[in-house]
Amino acid sequence: QVQLVESGGGLVQAGGSLRLSCAASGRTFSSYTMGWFRQAPGKEREFVAAISWSGGSTRYVDSVKGRFTISRDKAKNTVYLQMNSLKPEDTAVYTCAGPCVQATMGYCDYWGQGTQVTVSS
Repeated sequence: QVQLVESGGGLVQAGGSLRLSCAASGRTFSSYTMGWFRQAPGKEREFVAAISWSGGSTRYVDSVKGRFTISRDKAKNTVYLQMNSLKPEDTAVYTCAGPCVQATMGYCDYWGQGTQVTVSS
């Protein structure tokens, strides 16, 4: 059974940092693109970041460029999202997904349950 389990969310003040982790089990995801997404209350799910199987290619939504960094540890079958300079508008449930054939469109096979990130002003 494939599972994606996120962790690392929480409450942080504006300007603070959090690192989210997404641990995959049930299969090896090291050969696939993985993505992070978020959904704020009352809003549709939004693509945040994606990383290629090699880790050499990354992509971000404009609103997080320069503040968020996606990375992966293939040996641990884990994907990370380092979030710096957090803003209240980053408040959302963050979910990882993969493998993704087109991450920006949310075309991913498996999805985690999500972890809540709340940024206070």
